[in-house]
Amino acid sequence: MITGFKNFILRGNVVDLAVAVVIGAAFGAVVTALVDGLLNPIVALIVGDTDLTQVLTWAVGPNDTVISIGLILDALLKFVLVALAIYLFIIVPMNRLAERRKAGAEPEPQAPAEDVLLLQEIRDLLAARRDV
Repeated sequence: MITGFKNFILRGNVVDLAVAVVIGAAFGAVVTALVDGLLNPIVALIVGDTDLTQVLTWAVGPNDTVISIGLILDALLKFVLVALAIYLFIIVPMNRLAERRKAGAEPEPQAPAEDVLLLQEIRDLLAARRDV
């Protein structure tokens, strides 16, 4: 059983998955820093505050249950800001890099050399003779 567990843990896809989780956590910290350090201050300049949790809240019922539309708006705003940060700082530069690589990576195909054309003609003639 221990050998099976060791083989499972050391299997390539499990190690790759563990590396992906660690890199994802570090990447999440970068995205959070971009949102907190750049996008949230911009929102604060526009709206006046980055915390919307207390906006549109009501206490209802005998035990003052709180209904908070602001909590939903705050979560939605944070989601949009994280998506915006990923798009602006990761997706757009990666797409531009891919376009540059694609533009320079595939040059126009060159015409085959004369000897290659002659060899292709001989190949085709031999293939035609076999069919007869």
